[in-house]
Amino acid sequence: MAEQLTGLAGDRVLLGRTSTAERVSDILRSRISEGYFPPGTRLSEDSIGGALGVSRNTLREAFRLLTHERLLIHELNRGVFVRVLTVEDVEDIYRTRSLVECAVVRGLGEPPYPLQGLAAAVAEGERAAVDSDWKALGTANIHFHRELVALAGSERTDELMRSVFAELRLAFHVVDDPRRLHEPYLTRNRELLHTLQAGDRRGAERLLDTYLADSLERVVEVYRRRVGEDGTGAS
Repeated sequence: MAEQLTGLAGDRVLLGRTSTAERVSDILRSRISEGYFPPGTRLSEDSIGGALGVSRNTLREAFRLLTHERLLIHELNRGVFVRVLTVEDVEDIYRTRSLVECAVVRGLGEPPYPLQGLAAAVAEGERAAVDSDWKALGTANIHFHRELVALAGSERTDELMRSVFAELRLAFHVVDDPRRLHEPYLTRNRELLHTLQAGDRRGAERLLDTYLADSLERVVEVYRRRVGEDGTGAS
């Protein structure tokens, strides 16, 4: 046992390193989602490590975590870049969203449901629309869907969809007319909220299924026009 504990004590440094790397990855994930590092941006180890005050090893571990989440891509002899999604990526994101979000709504128990988070996200979107802040409206829309997923009460599902929604923001960043993309969904978010408030989960699932199909069609249309099928900018 003493020998085993000695070996375990030697792993103590990994706890600190992993914890720090996870915190760094959380920061970078948020920055990527907010558009601070747009798709295609090369991430400088020296600049980011210096700004955050972390070692190169810690930063590389954070990059590795985000690469695993498909937010970053490592190109040999070139460095680490924020991913530019392909049409296939976008379609897969929406396939996952449909599977998970519709299942969450379908699996709800008897009403009433804890909808305060959804209501707050709708109010957030309404404020953004009044201010004509269409990027903020897109953020509010993602908050709405995070709160919808949270109705499952599952940390695993929340964690899975956190990465999916972060990838979704990569797609949103190439949209040339964010108002046209996001504004119609504010009305649809209100409709979903009101349907759930009425306790009609089957009706809400039908609305959500159509909602996601329409959103996919709109985002793919933009992608094919602006990015190309393979994410290279080809027309």
